[in-house]
Amino acid sequence: MRWGERWWRERWWREERGSGTVWVLAFVGVIWTAGLAAVVLGGLRVARMRVEAAADLAALAAAGRAAEGQVACRRARDVVAASRVWLADCRIRDGTAEVTVTARVHLPLGLGETRVWAKSRAGPSTPILDPGPGD
Repeated sequence: MRWGERWWRERWWREERGSGTVWVLAFVGVIWTAGLAAVVLGGLRVARMRVEAAADLAALAAAGRAAEGQVACRRARDVVAASRVWLADCRIRDGTAEVTVTARVHLPLGLGETRVWAKSRAGPSTPILDPGPGD
């Protein structure tokens, strides 16, 4: 091996020394970021499923008492409160209950919070026809 080649190899080795540490740290950072994103998205998905289930239960509870008017919405509010979410809207129309439920979700690492909401409707399988007075 000539002197120039030896000098070049020693110089290259000195300049590249420690670069493996940088690559490993960069890789760990990418993996950590992907893991955090998966945790946040998984938490949001679980929260949305919880809100959807609460909306479905509230709509069924309200539809069961649809003939009683606004009592049905109070029943839906009670069902939703047991699920630790909020009833944003409740409407009873033609024997069908339509509810909107919302929940606040706190994101990890101080990323703030967001709201998750779901709508649900429940009622009879066939429309209730009101014959009107005199029929």
